[in-house]
Amino acid sequence: MTLSYESSGVNYDQLDAFKRACQQAARTTAPLLRAHGYAEPADTRGESCYLMEAEDHFLAHVEEGLGTKNLVADAVYAQTGENFYREIAIDTVATIVNDLVTCGALPISVAMHAAVGESDWFSDAPRMQALVDGWAEGCRHSGAVWGGGETPTLRGIVEPHAIVLAGSAVGRVAPKTQRITGAVQDGDAIVFLASSGVQTNGLSLCRLIADRLPAGYQTPIGHGDARTYGQALLAPSVIYVNFVRACQQAGIALHYVSHVTGHGWRKLMRLEAPFVYEIHSPRPAPALFQFLMQAGPIDLREAYATFNMGVGFAAYVAPADLDATLAAARAGGYDAWHAGTVRKEGERKAVTVPALGLEFDGSTLQVR
Repeated sequence: MTLSYESSGVNYDQLDAFKRACQQAARTTAPLLRAHGYAEPADTRGESCYLMEAEDHFLAHVEEGLGTKNLVADAVYAQTGENFYREIAIDTVATIVNDLVTCGALPISVAMHAAVGESDWFSDAPRMQALVDGWAEGCRHSGAVWGGGETPTLRGIVEPHAIVLAGSAVGRVAPKTQRITGAVQDGDAIVFLASSGVQTNGLSLCRLIADRLPAGYQTPIGHGDARTYGQALLAPSVIYVNFVRACQQAGIALHYVSHVTGHGWRKLMRLEAPFVYEIHSPRPAPALFQFLMQAGPIDLREAYATFNMGVGFAAYVAPADLDATLAAARAGGYDAWHAGTVRKEGERKAVTVPALGLEFDGSTLQVR
């Protein structure tokens, strides 16, 4: 029997229904911005980042969480003594700031939220210091100050030996013309930026698979990759802030960008307007994802609906800007390629991958 994300306890239909209810109630609070000299711009609800509009700039705000990836780090630490909490901290910063830049905002300040079941979690000095060092490293790579944080002890809510990592960030779009508005057009080029692996999504399913493997996280993933399953899962996420910054500095108009996390490649059609996103040049799935599909087993459609499958970020640009966009990405050290084309086909909304025989229609992504 093949596995699905829902079999690991994650049902996007239930989560997205709650998110839509939150958006509806949150809209009613928007008039309160006027007292602060701001207004809510159209179409910010349902995007990865919330914007507040002033006369000459936008403020941006994001709250994000790591999920359960640190439980993988805990298991590997207990089994081998190998400490991955530097990587876990970078992951958490990455998932926050990668959402922030989707609106064109560059991060100014990042805050940490680290909730534990017992304060004794912090008594492991090497693990604690790795978390601290990694968070600072992630902030530096993002060009943002580490502004503060909160460390509650929540016995009875958080497991005694666990930590729940999350945080928030504030950013700014200035001048206002740097805002990424979703001005996608028929014929736009789709640029993919490679991920480092699962990054921060789908770990509940990854952990379920580990429980079924005789050697657990010490299982070699093979497929030409010498790492163990645990090592591959714990590769730190890519931070894509410098890509957006480089495009802004080069005067490249990013019509839209998508941080490919939850919902896998369905996230490529997050923009509300109806377009078909045809991926004509997918790369072969990296070794880790081939291992996941084989070990689960997970079928092809479920894999691309759950994981990033080697793609962490996508940008939509005019064909005339394609070469400059690729150059900006590669100059920043990103692995980027021209992966697809945006098509306008009436009111149809879908992500299609003809080479793989995959299509996800608009009904499979309901985040608004």
